[in-house]
Amino acid sequence: MATYNKFNQFVEDLAKGKHNLNSDTIKIMLTNTAPSAANAVLADLTEISAGNGYTAGGTTATFTSGVQTSGTYKLILGDVTFTASGGSIGPFRYAVLYNSTPTSPLKPLIGYWDYGTAVTITSGNSFLVDLDQVNGVLTNA
Repeated sequence: MATYNKFNQFVEDLAKGKHNLNSDTIKIMLTNTAPSAANAVLADLTEISAGNGYTAGGTTATFTSGVQTSGTYKLILGDVTFTASGGSIGPFRYAVLYNSTPTSPLKPLIGYWDYGTAVTITSGNSFLVDLDQVNGVLTNA
């Protein structure tokens, strides 16, 4: 199972109102270069090349719910599937969650999953970024 890691700047950006996780467009993009907790915006990362079914900027993670219960907010997003067509996608090792809505800062980072080894999706095959539908992508208490 992939390990989720948050970007440090996300905590400050959240406190300063730069994210509306219930309405902003949240996306997942792929990279084969290790992110750092100190990265703050999408431009700090090197995305894999677009093509063969992968779109530059990644794919939108559809909002399912964002609710607070007993002082803990839980964000639930739909799974994201990348499907290779006409060639391979990758290699990539990291799936990065970011907010594509804000203009200042431009496309702030939220977190990423480390799959432990490089993955290549061959033509006709898919890769599922399996987002937890029970416990959520993230919680804020």
